[in-house]
Amino acid sequence: MALLYQPKEGSVLICDFRGYEVPEIIKIRPVIVIRKHRTNKLLEHHLQLHSHLQGANPICWAKCDIVATVSLGRLDRIKSKDRHGKRTYKIAELTNDQFSAIKAAVRSALGLR
Repeated sequence: MALLYQPKEGSVLICDFRGYEVPEIIKIRPVIVIRKHRTNKLLEHHLQLHSHLQGANPICWAKCDIVATVSLGRLDRIKSKDRHGKRTYKIAELTNDQFSAIKAAVRSALGLR
């Protein structure tokens, strides 16, 4: 189900990139909200982070040279299951240090230093 509200900056969500074309990202991927804005400016980026996805490798990377503005219709919360097998949804958040590092890496990748 798509989000119906603007998520907080630093939120980790799932984005459905299906419908894009190769060599663009064309799969469902975790993304990080860089900037909350009424026109829905969302970005994603290469820094090592801890994964918030159940059953995934504990280390993942933020790809800071890949920036995309996407509609809320492509975003959803992270789905997992509790110990009883019931589906749960969550929005993970980065620490302030992680979020600052990602914003700095995005600026660097875009040549905005």
